[in-house]
Amino acid sequence: MTDPDPHPGTAPTPPPTPGPAPAPIAELGAVVLDCPDPRALAAFYAGILGGTPAEDDEGTWFDLELPGGRTLAFQEAPGHEPPEWPAPGGSGSQQFHLDLTVTDLDAAEKGVLALGARPLDTDDRARTWRVYADPAGHPFCLCAC
Repeated sequence: MTDPDPHPGTAPTPPPTPGPAPAPIAELGAVVLDCPDPRALAAFYAGILGGTPAEDDEGTWFDLELPGGRTLAFQEAPGHEPPEWPAPGGSGSQQFHLDLTVTDLDAAEKGVLALGARPLDTDDRARTWRVYADPAGHPFCLCAC
């Protein structure tokens, strides 16, 4: 059985025709990671991605200006609790992660472990990606994709 036409005698509305994308409302300024020690986490990611961390006047925020103009920022969050990965029972603690592109997974793994990363899912060496946690517990992937 079909639903009755709410407007009998009228033609259905055609789908919108593709056209130019609308102007963006905003642009991405920075990705910000909450953490207990923004200085240490900024130094960790500077060791992986390059750049020099810049501290705000209060020491509670660090910007890491990356080569190419992107910014990764770190904000002090007292009582920060890292996300769980994988979340137990599929409860979904993790909300996002960073994919960091590398050319040599094994060499990159040695580098991030030396900086203080913790392996989360690295056993399958046939995959083109591996999962780690940064020193504050945020998951990130090294990807040779």
